[in-house]
Amino acid sequence: MDILEAITARHSVRSYTDREIEGELLEQLQKTIDECNVNGALHIQLCLNEPQSFSGFMAKYGNFQKVKNYVAIVGKKGDRFEEKAGYYGETVVLKAQQLGLNTCWVGATYRKSKTAATINAGEKLLLVIAIGFGETNGVSHKTKPVEALCSVNGTMPDWFRKGVEAARLAPTAMNQQKFRFELNENTVKAVAGSGFYTKLDLGIAKYHFEIGAGKKGWTWG
Repeated sequence: MDILEAITARHSVRSYTDREIEGELLEQLQKTIDECNVNGALHIQLCLNEPQSFSGFMAKYGNFQKVKNYVAIVGKKGDRFEEKAGYYGETVVLKAQQLGLNTCWVGATYRKSKTAATINAGEKLLLVIAIGFGETNGVSHKTKPVEALCSVNGTMPDWFRKGVEAARLAPTAMNQQKFRFELNENTVKAVAGSGFYTKLDLGIAKYHFEIGAGKKGWTWG
């Protein structure tokens, strides 16, 4: 599965099997996390065989079942922390999909105080990503049309449309899709709307956009 196929195949999954994440699969997943930490100056951590964070009422309220593995999104507080968390967190999510794993971004319905993540001085645990072998592969959700997520000065080029098409499949909090991509000549500006987790969502969408558009012939504004 290439990464574009992973974007299409990936859906949120809340129920998991007991199958372990181990061997070469674990090594490849950890390698991606390590690379994201270096490139994004983050402290993302893979927590395995730790069911306490998803053992309370909130997890049941969120319909989570048998979640014992998760990726803790941790980093230093700052203006771009949430956007970087989304960008590099989704890098891990799509790599997991390519490896045959399922995932779900989780902002509130887990026990934050029970996570196994290490949080150093000046750092913050933003949220976690449930990960493992799902009972199902999840289902797709309704998305906004391309034209509702972008504006273009002139004719929309094919590479830009492909970028927005990939971004419209990005997971966002409550499926709100509060982001926009604006094109002026070959410069793309990504804008977050107002609301909770919109900066995180923007980071996720920007990663998707780069995959769809390719990285040549345009720049971020």
